[in-house]
Amino acid sequence: MKVTVVGAGVVGTLHAWQAVERGHEVVQIEREAEARGASLRNFGQIWVSGRAGGEELQTALRARELWEEIGGRVPALGFRANGSLTPVRGELERAVAEAAVARPDAAARGYKLLTPGEARAVNPALRGAFDAALYCERDAAVEPRTAQRALRAELLKHPRYTFLPGREVREVVGERSVRDDHGDVHASDVVVLCTGAWLGGLVRELAGPDLPVRRVRLQMMQTDPLGEPLTTSVADADSFRYYPAYASTALDELNARRPQPETAAAHRMQLLMVQRADGGLTIGDTHEYEQPFAFDTVEDPYDHLTGVVESLLGRPLPKIRRRWAGVYAQCTDPARVVHRQQVREGVWLVTGPGGRGMTCAPAIAEKTANDLEW
Repeated sequence: MKVTVVGAGVVGTLHAWQAVERGHEVVQIEREAEARGASLRNFGQIWVSGRAGGEELQTALRARELWEEIGGRVPALGFRANGSLTPVRGELERAVAEAAVARPDAAARGYKLLTPGEARAVNPALRGAFDAALYCERDAAVEPRTAQRALRAELLKHPRYTFLPGREVREVVGERSVRDDHGDVHASDVVVLCTGAWLGGLVRELAGPDLPVRRVRLQMMQTDPLGEPLTTSVADADSFRYYPAYASTALDELNARRPQPETAAAHRMQLLMVQRADGGLTIGDTHEYEQPFAFDTVEDPYDHLTGVVESLLGRPLPKIRRRWAGVYAQCTDPARVVHRQQVREGVWLVTGPGGRGMTCAPAIAEKTANDLEW
């Protein structure tokens, strides 16, 4: 079978990986020299802890298994089973963590509620004051800025794989064929469009104006090296308000009695923090839903995040090296992991995993391959 994959972000690259692994010939087309969207502008987290139950959690857990397997074959991915800690302060936040640990699926996520001493034994860099910490053993991380390149380097070892960068697919020609802006036609048995947050142009033409996917913009930053290991990913209790796994009467009570600070509420913020291979910290984030999005970044969210991080580390944050904004595509129905739609005979659109793309991409691609009987 010949498979054409359009898009070289993490979702597209894992679809190419699945097809090559199953013995198929693959042509992967990317409009940039390298993917430059949400697949690079993220935390690199394999984030099991906050996922909703049911299909979303099972997808994340399966993806976690696949990431570990792929990471064993491709060390340059930087896969590490680092887990995560969410420090909590006060009885209201602690009650939300206790409700999470009491979930029927807590063991599958690896949830444990730790004392401050136990948390610091896991992550000694957390020297700030907190009352307890929710630990999720199943969380992991990869290096987002280099993951696609590492996967592609492995794919290029296969004679059945071809990567065509700097080409934009302009139209579907007949069945199962696409034409790019160089005028070349790529005929195949199946075409998979993994175009990320690019929802206009050909995608709008094929899927129509009522595609149940929206775009979300976020701001993030990265620091100079911390100078010591941050052995786990770190979140703050505002992540309880964002991730569906933490929904509970305890969370309702937290929201009612302790609203977010003004800046955090205005920008729909939470803290997520991961250490990169060079020792720097990737820190975020915000969420903006109303389009047109701003073209610039604003400082108040960065100031808020700096304060939260310093209170947990008990020390000044290293110099900020980079600030950036990114846009990803998210299903408008929060219960859906991804939008998968046949838009022409033999042509499928796979988009909208939202903030779950890096986490769930291997399992999303595996399900596409299974459903299409590759």
